[in-house]
Amino acid sequence: MIYWFTGQPGAGKTTLALALQRELRQRGRVAVHLDGDLLRIVTANQDFSTAGRMKNIRAAQALAAKIHDDGAWVVAAFVSPFRLLREEFKRRPEVLEIYVHTSERRGREKNFADGYEPPLENFLDIDTTGVAVEDCVQRILAAEVF
Repeated sequence: MIYWFTGQPGAGKTTLALALQRELRQRGRVAVHLDGDLLRIVTANQDFSTAGRMKNIRAAQALAAKIHDDGAWVVAAFVSPFRLLREEFKRRPEVLEIYVHTSERRGREKNFADGYEPPLENFLDIDTTGVAVEDCVQRILAAEVF
């Protein structure tokens, strides 16, 4: 399974991804967390232009697919602002897109991705406004995707 968390900075993607990873490990799954900030450091890609963002997301998707194909579950947290790239990736049957958003101000608004394209279909909608992390994780685990 590949859990692909998407949404604007500060919405709770990484927080939920790490909590989900912990829960999956407690259930005996091998679960690997991928994060946009870390991948940018590893690949030395600090290009936030459209081309740079697309390159970063394609690299993340390729890495997630490889890790999954090697037998681990992947919990990935990326802004991934381009719907087209997410839709292409969701053609893989093991990918669940999780759209994380909030109406709360959390101090990361200065990092918002201009032109972020929210998903339109085939995704799990998670509004983290006033909701406990554990409740969100349980909702993700309860999602019937297959």
